[in-house]
Amino acid sequence: MISVITAIHNGLAINKLFWRYLNQNTHHPFELIIIDNASTDGSGDFFEKAGATVIRNEANYSYPYCQNQGIRAAKYDTYAFLNNDIIVAPQWDKHLLDTAAEHRLEIITCCGIERIETAGATKSIRRRWKLCKNLLSMFGHSTFNFDKMHRMMYGNWEEFCSKRLASFGNKVIEGFVGNTVLMKKSAIEKIGEWDERIQAADFDLYIRSKKRNLEQKDLKPVHIALGVFNHHFIRVTVRTNPPPFADAGKMIPLEEKWSKAELEKYLRDNLNI
Repeated sequence: MISVITAIHNGLAINKLFWRYLNQNTHHPFELIIIDNASTDGSGDFFEKAGATVIRNEANYSYPYCQNQGIRAAKYDTYAFLNNDIIVAPQWDKHLLDTAAEHRLEIITCCGIERIETAGATKSIRRRWKLCKNLLSMFGHSTFNFDKMHRMMYGNWEEFCSKRLASFGNKVIEGFVGNTVLMKKSAIEKIGEWDERIQAADFDLYIRSKKRNLEQKDLKPVHIALGVFNHHFIRVTVRTNPPPFADAGKMIPLEEKWSKAELEKYLRDNLNI
């Protein structure tokens, strides 16, 4: 059983696509918890009709604040923190859980456009995505156009994902891709919930897991499952011109929490993700 936690602010077109693939491609029984940050386009109602638990905020809140809201509402001990502007791979959850179990990981992410197996491969797939996105984004951000953009990028999505799984299986590399984070309750008990002061929450989570690993050795750092590729449209929410975060006043940059020496020590190869 999995608790899927996703924050939204409007974006009905991308929300419909997200739900379609999440519903058809998730292997295990799951609950979907939507943190609706004052949407005005019917997105909250859409997810409610789909059977999700919708927590309605009166304003737009930051990513870590919303994820913690989801944790407190969750029924299960495995949390999947998903962006709403992603398309999940077939059986993404099963493969992530299988990979995590094999490597004894309590926090794991998928791979994606942001990072795959090598720097060269990542650069190549980013370049391809930029071309596909630029070709079709001029036609608007309807569900149809998002779907078309995705099909232009990958062709047959199931075949693309199947080939990656066949190539990489349960192989992992240390690091993170923040659009999909699967975390056990046991990890939260060791390093705490998301730090609500840090909008770069995936970087902060990785640093905390790395620090815990080095100092107490009872938690492995976040790793990327190379066989599980979730597509991320990237910055779709930003393009909808959301209102400023209601909790912006308490946000601090990553560099204010962690010194330069700590960032270099704990991030290392992940500095340029």
